Amino acid sequence: MEDYLRVIFEIIEDKGYARVKDIAKKLDVSLPTVTEMLKKLSEMGFVSYEKYGGVTLTPKGREIAKAIKVRHDTFAKFLEIILVPREIAEKDAHELEHRLSPKTIEQFTKFVDFITQNQPRPEFIRRWLELFKSYSKK
Repeated sequence: MEDYLRVIFEIIEDKGYARVKDIAKKLDVSLPTVTEMLKKLSEMGFVSYEKYGGVTLTPKGREIAKAIKVRHDTFAKFLEIILVPREIAEKDAHELEHRLSPKTIEQFTKFVDFITQNQPRPEFIRRWLELFKSYSKK
């Protein structure tokens, strides 16, 4: 369910609208699978969906989808910080977001924020990143 909400959110952010085929393509699932999940998400009040029409997130669905995306992006960014290639980081972020406890997720978020949002970046962080990059090349 979370994957669907995140993907719908991303597609709408990118294109302005989402369709069943867009969702199916991004999740690599069949059209009937997407349709079935959209019915469930609609019943739960997360999306508005009409057969052969577009898909929109309800305010409740958008709020949840945005939180899911932030969590996913946090893990992807962490993996990129430790020099995991972007394509792999995206895939692995998906695995992490479903397997870790809320407290662990919170600490990952704090760490990524600390590393990326301190402006100007403290010298020790800049130096740490340089040293890690050098170490990783061994």
